Amino acid sequence: MPDLDALTVTVLTGIADAPDARAARAGVVRHLLDARTQATTAFEAAFRAAPRQARALISAQAALTDVLVKVALAAAQKLHPLANPTEAERIAVLGVGGYGRAEMAPQSDVDLLFLTPWKVTPWAESVIETMLYILWDLKLKVGHASRTVKDCIRLGREDVTIRTALLEHRFICGHEPLATELGDRLWGDLFRNSGPEFIEAKLAERAERHKRQGGQRYVLEPNVKEGKGGLRDLQTLYWIGKYLHRVPSAEGLVGAGLLSREEFDSFARAEDFLWAVRCHLHYITGRATDTLTFDLQVEVAARMGYRDAGGRRAVEHFMQDYFRHATRVGELTRIFLTELEARHAKREASLFGIFKRTKRVKSGYKLVQGRIDVTDPAAFLKDKLNLLRVFEEALRTGYLLHPNIMRLVAANLHLIDDEMRENPEAQRLFLDLLLKHGNPERSLRRMNELGVLSAFIPEFEPIVAMMQFNVYHHYTVDEHIIQTISCLAQIERGELVEELPIASGILKAGVNRRVLYVALLLHDIGKGRPEDHSILGAQIARRVCPRLGLDPEECETVEWLVRYHLLMSDMAQKRDIGDPRTVRDFAKAVKTRKRLDLLTVLTVCDIRGVGPGTWNNWKAMLLRQLYKQTTEALEGGLETLNRENRKDEARLALRKRLVGWGAAEIEHELDRHYDPYWQGLTTDTHEVFARLLQGIGDDEIRIDLHPEPDRDATRACFALADHPGIFSRLAGALALVGANVVDARTYTSKDGYATAVFWVQDIEGHPYEVSRLPRLRQMIDKTLKGEVVAREALKDRDKLKKRDREFRFPTHITFDNEGSDIYTIIEVDTRDRPGLLYDLTRTLANNNIYIASAVIATYGAQVVDTFYVKDMFGLKLHQKHRQEALERKLRSAIAEGAERAQA
Repeated sequence: MPDLDALTVTVLTGIADAPDARAARAGVVRHLLDARTQATTAFEAAFRAAPRQARALISAQAALTDVLVKVALAAAQKLHPLANPTEAERIAVLGVGGYGRAEMAPQSDVDLLFLTPWKVTPWAESVIETMLYILWDLKLKVGHASRTVKDCIRLGREDVTIRTALLEHRFICGHEPLATELGDRLWGDLFRNSGPEFIEAKLAERAERHKRQGGQRYVLEPNVKEGKGGLRDLQTLYWIGKYLHRVPSAEGLVGAGLLSREEFDSFARAEDFLWAVRCHLHYITGRATDTLTFDLQVEVAARMGYRDAGGRRAVEHFMQDYFRHATRVGELTRIFLTELEARHAKREASLFGIFKRTKRVKSGYKLVQGRIDVTDPAAFLKDKLNLLRVFEEALRTGYLLHPNIMRLVAANLHLIDDEMRENPEAQRLFLDLLLKHGNPERSLRRMNELGVLSAFIPEFEPIVAMMQFNVYHHYTVDEHIIQTISCLAQIERGELVEELPIASGILKAGVNRRVLYVALLLHDIGKGRPEDHSILGAQIARRVCPRLGLDPEECETVEWLVRYHLLMSDMAQKRDIGDPRTVRDFAKAVKTRKRLDLLTVLTVCDIRGVGPGTWNNWKAMLLRQLYKQTTEALEGGLETLNRENRKDEARLALRKRLVGWGAAEIEHELDRHYDPYWQGLTTDTHEVFARLLQGIGDDEIRIDLHPEPDRDATRACFALADHPGIFSRLAGALALVGANVVDARTYTSKDGYATAVFWVQDIEGHPYEVSRLPRLRQMIDKTLKGEVVAREALKDRDKLKKRDREFRFPTHITFDNEGSDIYTIIEVDTRDRPGLLYDLTRTLANNNIYIASAVIATYGAQVVDTFYVKDMFGLKLHQKHRQEALERKLRSAIAEGAERAQA
């Protein structure tokens, strides 16, 4: 830290020796800049050495700023000397806002208030202007206002933001009596008796801020300052406490009785953590950045000393800590605000109270400000089952819990022991919370925040606030589980009949609800460890279910559901459900209609619980189709899936559609296609191809684009003379016009024509617009004629955005010869990027592999591309050495493309 006195002497001597004012000011700036650079370099080095201790840093930044401001004022007064100053020519410099609080991150603004006794005199104006220019030349971001004490009181009365800034004023230098007068007037005239109004304004501001930041404590890229559970929330508590009780620091909240010592300690821990994160953000970006974007999360985690461990990345451990602190801030805020409400709430007129219909609470409880509280804490704790009963009482009556009860529960979690977990009454209470009141997510979320859920089911603890570092999952694992249960309750209440007809129908017809709710509660409980979370989760379910009072058959069903909770989603999204073998294998795996029903509802809730926008018509259509076909297979026997049956039905259906065609034409169309063509496409698509192929020339390309809103995609049909690599060329052309392929089939007719159908979306995941057809037609023409080489044209397009670069997904490639009767299934699971599908299909084509169909499933930044293929002789790829050679080539195509994307 620069020595204030020595620096002042140096600067003032320099002014005296300077030839003119301009040179003098330049000299001041030079001296101050040297001092500032030295100090900030030392601060950063010290922080790097102790990367979680931000307290010292934020105080030092403020102290350094004090020195710069004091010297700047001395210099400005020296440059504008006054022989005999009058009463009016006095000036005081105060810090307000964060600087007034003496808390500054490396890139924080410096907010100054220049106080003068009356209107600003020309002398004061010159001093302020010179001072500001000096500070600006030091590259400080200075916010400033020049006011009289009277102005401050008037403006503070009108504007809560100004009032808050003034609440944190601190005298820095100049004429101190002015600052003292301001303090006396603020506390005497403005802050007194306006507490409730200030609280109301601050809380409204907080609600508005949270809404802007996404309203969730678990936003994936949180704002450390403004987000829910962030620094601003803690500051709000301090502001209100200071406004009402004039406490000098946050610790004063304990003395004022607003927080207990333990609560304040966790307030301080959360604050230290959040400040450290914010300071690292400022150092990394070199500006006042407060949003933890994905790319910055990785860097902050590394700087704060987090390491990869236990099958999870360092960044995931870091963000779990972040979210746990944010949750704690939320709890503290709730406790604090209710305590305030108790002291400052306006008493409601008792007359209205008589007519207000209220639900009676059970004995042992009372209502305080419309919230449930206990009448006698000691009696409440005598029976430890009350730690669960209180949540049931809240659901039964619809009242919220009073923070007194929350404090009581959180402080006595040790009472929830093995004996209580084995108690049949406790098991009944817990299941009733899930099953009886129609909105289980309310009690689950509260129990989770207070630690009751993890105490009752200790296996739940590791996934609390656990984030998964990918763009697909919008919530932490525990919040995702609660979202899925909320979705199930919505379906049960009949709120999603139109959106989810099948799941709604299954629940209406009746299923074992205990099994379904417990399976959802446990389906991701194995997350975050190196092993497969479905297998691990099933093992955990085997231990937990008996403890929840389920009978052996229910336990077995839950275990099966957790083990296979991804099976239906994988079959629908990563396999060709037009291939009878897919449905046959799935039907064999689920075995019974009962399990199919349970798994279907579980799958729907799981996908919908991932985040807004994850569920769409495309997924809905795939699951509906798979459910329908599997039901038929389970009820009518697996023979219903026989290829011959399908072929005959499809040809008959098309014959009825081709009205006005001659008999010879119809026979020609029905005979020109091989069996897979009849099984893999709908009658609508068969009809489109029949018309496209009618009288087609050898060098003609015919295209039909048709939006299918109920699938969230546009169907693009292409008919043209077959030639090698056709699939890859079409994929390249589609990539060049910005069409995202979600599904594709290609067939070759007996007379040498390719019939290819692609379902495509635009970049937003909506059906690709028909108005863009002319451009698509042109592009396909050019790529097929070789005028545009897709590989070259895509080079500049497949770049990744900076914030997306940190997502790492290892590439997995598998060959499956069992999943289809006639094709080998190649599944490529890797990092998604533009042009990937084209790179993969080009590699397959170059190796003489014929692609019959491709199924594309995207999960945020990860993608699974599945290809149904044969070799040039129409055979499956059985030899191990051929599979290995092909895998090497696919991997190198992925790696080359990834390098281009990172460049």
